[in-house]
Amino acid sequence: MKNSYQQGGIPISPLLSGMPNKSANSSENNLSKKRLLRISALSIIVAVAISLIAKFLITLINIVTNISFFGSLSAAYHSPAGNHLGLWVIIVPAIGGVLVGLMALYGSKAIRGHGIPEAMEQILTNQSKIKPSITLLKPISSAIAIGTGGPFGAEGPIIATGGALGSTLGQLFKITSNERKIILAAGATAGMSAIFGTPIAAVFLAIELLLFEFSPRSILPVALACITGAAGHRLLFEAGPVFPMPNLETPSNAALAIYSGIGLIIGFLSLGVTKIVYFIEDVFEKLPIHWMWWPAIGGLAVGTIGYFAPHTLGVGYDNIINVLSGSVAILIVLRLFFFKFLSWAIALGSGTSGGTLAPLLTIGGAGGSLLGAIIIYAFPNAGINVPMSALIGMSAMFAGASRAYLTSITFALESTGQFHALLPLLGACTASYLVSFFLMENTIMTEKIARRGVSTPDSFEPDVLGKLSVREIVNTNGISLNPEVTMREIRELLKSENNKACYFIVADQHGNYVGTANLADINNHDIDPGLILKEILQTAKLSVKIEDNLRKAVELMAEGGVEALPVTAENKVIGVLSYKDIINAYKFYHDENDRVNRHISLKRERLKVLVRSRGLFKSVQKLK
Repeated sequence: MKNSYQQGGIPISPLLSGMPNKSANSSENNLSKKRLLRISALSIIVAVAISLIAKFLITLINIVTNISFFGSLSAAYHSPAGNHLGLWVIIVPAIGGVLVGLMALYGSKAIRGHGIPEAMEQILTNQSKIKPSITLLKPISSAIAIGTGGPFGAEGPIIATGGALGSTLGQLFKITSNERKIILAAGATAGMSAIFGTPIAAVFLAIELLLFEFSPRSILPVALACITGAAGHRLLFEAGPVFPMPNLETPSNAALAIYSGIGLIIGFLSLGVTKIVYFIEDVFEKLPIHWMWWPAIGGLAVGTIGYFAPHTLGVGYDNIINVLSGSVAILIVLRLFFFKFLSWAIALGSGTSGGTLAPLLTIGGAGGSLLGAIIIYAFPNAGINVPMSALIGMSAMFAGASRAYLTSITFALESTGQFHALLPLLGACTASYLVSFFLMENTIMTEKIARRGVSTPDSFEPDVLGKLSVREIVNTNGISLNPEVTMREIRELLKSENNKACYFIVADQHGNYVGTANLADINNHDIDPGLILKEILQTAKLSVKIEDNLRKAVELMAEGGVEALPVTAENKVIGVLSYKDIINAYKFYHDENDRVNRHISLKRERLKVLVRSRGLFKSVQKLK
C-alpha cells in the first residue's frame, strides 16, 4: 500500500505560489489603512456640510418662528413665549402639523419621529441606506414643526439629516455596508457636535446608539467628524458652553449620596416618561383618521398648552439655561416640568418631526431642580444646591430614557463646562441607568423599532472571533494524506485507526500543500473506490496564518467558499482549520464566559483541551 498518511504531524513544506506571504499581508494592511483614510476624508466632508446645514436649520427655525408668532421676516432669535397672539396661538402649531403631514405623505414618511430610532433601524436592517431626499426634507419639516411652536430641540433633526447625508455619500461610492454605517454615524454625530459643541459626547453617542462597536476603523472617522462639527459650532455659533450656569463646587460625600438618590428617582421618572410617550403613540394609532392628520391634532394640543404655558413652545434652550441657573421660582419650574412634558409627549406621539434630547433635558432638569429644592427645604444642611440638582436631573433623565450612559455624562460636562460635577453625574446617571436596565425592556430610542421586530444590541462586547487566535485551537500534531492513494485505501485506513477528524491536509511526496479533503466526501459511497484522492480535493489557494485571529479565518472561508483552511507558520503548512473548529471555539468561549470566577488563561487552556479531545485533530504514526 502506498503511504496514505505522511509523517505523523503535518509535513513542513513550502507554500504554493498564491499562498499569503509577508509582502501580501503588508499590502493588505496598507490597503486597509488607505481605506480608513478614505472613509475618514469622506466623514470630514460630511461634517463640514452638516455644520453648514445645522446653521441653516437654526436660521430657518428662527425665520419660521418670527413669521408664525410675530409676523416679521427675520432670522434673529425670539422665543415664541413672547408672542401676543392670544387664542390664535392655538392654531399656529396645528398649521405646522398640517404642513409636516403633507410633506410626510407626498415626500417621505421617514421624516416623522425624532431621528435617532430611524437611523438605528436603517443601520440594523437596510445596510445603512437612507433615502437621499431625507437630507432635504428632514431639516425643512423640522424647521416648520419647531418654528410653529413644536416643543422639540434641533438636535434630533440635525442628527437624522447628518445620518442621511452620510448614507447618501456612502451610496455614491463603492464601499461596504459597514463603511457606510461609519459615515452615517459620522454625519449624525457631527450634526450633534455642530449644534451643541460637544464632540466627546457625540463620539459616545455614536458608540452607544449607532455603531455598536469600538475599533480604530470606526472611531477615527467619527472622532474626526465630531471635531470638525465642534469647530463648525465655534465658527458659526459661539465658543462658550451652550448651557452656561453658575460655577459648581465639588460636593461632599454626603451630598454625593443625595445627588445619587436624586438620580435614582429621576430614573423612575424616565420609565414613566417613556411609557407615556408610547402610550400616546398607541392612542394615535387607533384614531379612525389618516396618519397625515395626526401632527395637526398634536399641534392643536401643543397650541392649547402653549396658550396657558407659553414657555413650552419652541426649542426651549433658554428654559434649560434658566433652570440650571437655580434662580427660577419653584412654581414656574413645576409648570415647565409638567406642561413641557405633556406638550412634547403628545406632539411626539402624533408622529411629527422633532427631537427628544432638548425636551428630555428640560424635563429632567426641572425634575432635578424640584427634588433639590424639596430636599433643601426639608434638610437645610444637606450640603446640596439647586443648580447641581438640575444638572444631574437633566443628565440622569437622558441616561434613563435612552440608556446612552456615557453620552449623558459627557454631554452634561461639555455643554456646561462644570467639570466639578463629574462625580455627582456619575452617581446619578449610574443610578438612573440601573433602574432603566432592570425595569424597562426597551428605551425611548429603541421601543419604536422593537415594535417593528427590529432587535437592537443591548450590550457592548468584544469580537470573540477577533480575540481568539488560530494558534489557540489548532493542534500542530495533525495528519496529512497522500493525494495518490485510492479512496478504498483511505477508507480502510481511517476505519482501522478510528479517526474522527472531519478535514485533512493533502500534501504530495515533497510535502507541498495540494488541497484539503472532506471526510464526508471520502465516505461517500457514490464515489468509485478506485478513484484517487486528488480527484475530490478542495483546492482553493487560501490559507490562514497561525497568528491570525478566527475572524480572519471566517472571512477567508467566506471568500473562497470553503469549509476548511490550511494553517501556516513561517510560510509552511502545519495544520488545518475547519468551520466546525471555529463554531466549537465560539460556543465554548461564551459558555465559559458565563462562569465569572474563571481566569481567562484557564479558559483558553481548557479551550485547547476541549478542541483536541473532540477529535478535531488526531496524531498518528507513519504507516507504510
